[in-house]
Amino acid sequence: LIRDIRAVRPNTAVLVISMHDESLYAERVLRAGGRGYIMKQEGPEKILQAIRQVLQGEVYVSAKVSDRIMDAFSNRRARTSSPIARLTDREFEVLRLIGQGKDSRGIAKQLNLSVKTVDAHRGHIKDKLDIKSGTELICYAARWLETQRPAGK
Repeated sequence: LIRDIRAVRPNTAVLVISMHDESLYAERVLRAGGRGYIMKQEGPEKILQAIRQVLQGEVYVSAKVSDRIMDAFSNRRARTSSPIARLTDREFEVLRLIGQGKDSRGIAKQLNLSVKTVDAHRGHIKDKLDIKSGTELICYAARWLETQRPAGK
């Protein structure tokens, strides 16, 4: 979505307000051209600060996520700690939807793709994550998605 927005309006400053404090999400936002990433739990004052900074042309990443990104970078774990990091943005989205229980037809409809294209993405995901079967992929995706939910939800 960020790439689509930036393709049409390249000067648009995109700030993502998310429930995820995982550095992987913030990295994907920044790689796609987003100018900021903050968790919605940060509160209104911090969100307003993030909006102001992004509108001034600065990059804003919440402190907690920034610390995780820097830790991963400094320890060279950004690419090796999670096999999920090897997925393309589209594969990442397909994995997330598989984890939500959607089948290829449902994913195709939601992402406006053909079922054949979704199945190709599923195959690439299985290859990259060293998963042998569709059932194993569904279980992996569901378990992974569960780890992405904020504590207490």
